[in-house]
Amino acid sequence: MRKKGWIVSVCLLTIMLLAGCTANEQASKGSSSNKGGEKVLTINNENEPTSFDPPIGFNNVSWQGLNNLMEGLTRLNEKHEPSPAMAEKWEISEDGKTYTFHLRDGIKWSNGDPVKASDFEYAWKRLLDPKTGSSASFLAYMIEGGEAFNSGKGKKEDVKVTAVNDKTLEVQLAYPQKSFLNMTANPAFFPVNEKVAGKDPNWAKDAKTFVGNGPFKLTEWKHDESFTMEKSETYWDKKMVKLDQVKWLMISDRNTDYQMYQSGDLDTAFVPAEQSENLLKNKDVQIEDQAGLFFYRLNVNMEPFQNKNIRKAFQMAINPQDIVDYVTKNEEKPARAFVSPGILDSKGEDFREAGGDLVKNDKSEAAKLLEKGLKEENYSKLPPVTLTYSTKPENKKKAEAIQQQLKEALGVDVKLANMEANVFAEDQKALKFQFSQSSFLADYADPINFLESFQTGNAMNRTGWSNDTYDQLIKKASQEANEQKRNSILHDAEALLIEEAPIIPIHFYNQVHLQKEGVKGIVRHPVGYIDLKWAQVDGE
Repeated sequence: MRKKGWIVSVCLLTIMLLAGCTANEQASKGSSSNKGGEKVLTINNENEPTSFDPPIGFNNVSWQGLNNLMEGLTRLNEKHEPSPAMAEKWEISEDGKTYTFHLRDGIKWSNGDPVKASDFEYAWKRLLDPKTGSSASFLAYMIEGGEAFNSGKGKKEDVKVTAVNDKTLEVQLAYPQKSFLNMTANPAFFPVNEKVAGKDPNWAKDAKTFVGNGPFKLTEWKHDESFTMEKSETYWDKKMVKLDQVKWLMISDRNTDYQMYQSGDLDTAFVPAEQSENLLKNKDVQIEDQAGLFFYRLNVNMEPFQNKNIRKAFQMAINPQDIVDYVTKNEEKPARAFVSPGILDSKGEDFREAGGDLVKNDKSEAAKLLEKGLKEENYSKLPPVTLTYSTKPENKKKAEAIQQQLKEALGVDVKLANMEANVFAEDQKALKFQFSQSSFLADYADPINFLESFQTGNAMNRTGWSNDTYDQLIKKASQEANEQKRNSILHDAEALLIEEAPIIPIHFYNQVHLQKEGVKGIVRHPVGYIDLKWAQVDGE
């Protein structure tokens, strides 16, 4: 087993979608790498992408493909560092607030159109446009005028992203942001071909109409079954792209995924929990860091979770160590706070290590808090509680374990409900669930990226929780130039979030996968998405 460590830059795992039943049949029709002289890689995306429109497909199952179909001003390299991509160079002002990007000569979209600075201006303002309804819009709040425009308090013209000419893009930030070059590699900040999007609002929904600017072009998309991409002849750095074709299947069941890997129908695979004890010893297994966590949300607008003590009781009654030891079994770290390990503070220390464990797992104390909460609400007994999860075998097993732990610790009978992933995500945003599963994937190497999600009104909040003190701490941290003071503020914010308990952290993510010996050069970024620009298969 080979293990790669990385002091994380940024984020992810996410809510996975339900796969189509025809994917297995399609996969069995052909094996993977180096078939017929072509360099072909076959991998599993698990589920149907939500969208290949950059601001809309704000999740792992969309970003996996999108990161290979498109490219931003920068691209994370093999060391997970931002490197020149669409932009060949840039200048940063002395105050750290103005970035001037210079685009390469001859860069093109897959339809042959030139990539222009105006495509970035259009895309970023579209990301922030409240009409777009992007869950990723908050990532661009660091841009001067961005938050005001997105919240309906400002105008598009006041967003300080300007195409000076076809090859020059100027961006003014509201405050210095050391992670900004990491952000420009994020799929949410990819350009959009203004001419194409203007003519066809559905341009990103089909291979025939999709236009990208990345290492690969989309050639086929059989929805809920598979999508295929081929090496793009219009990509500026095509000489670095070794694969001729990548076939992405949609297999949600990890046991099926593993069986297909064994039979040669997949070049990579996940490790099923049932077989992890043996497979983790396999030389084909790789374990890599990932910035993010699996957790549960409690809706404070629904009984009984309007009561803080009842929320705390549920939080304290759940034992994350048992979940990773007996359910997931993939060497994850139990989560007893929200910011994942690997993010350094201004002293060069790990933010998580400095902050320590914030969630205390104590069944006895949890029972006392539940009793206190019941009295505060004048409940003779706890109102019915339903835990809703996104349909997937792994999610079901976790939910059943949580159900059992709450029964044993609190005597609470929690009902379980499952829902298809796309509907689940929309209903969670609409605050239709009492108690529901969730995940967070970091977008850049900063603890504020984890914590800003729970500000009042943030699209990623999804709990109904609102706290003025917390909002002010996040706002203060975002504007604080003194790094040591900023770290202290963020630790205070995280402690307040855990104390208020609108969430229950379960485990931090890692990336565990099997990979055929002849496959190399696949880069799996800690932010969760995969990069195939440098990938190779046997015979290369």
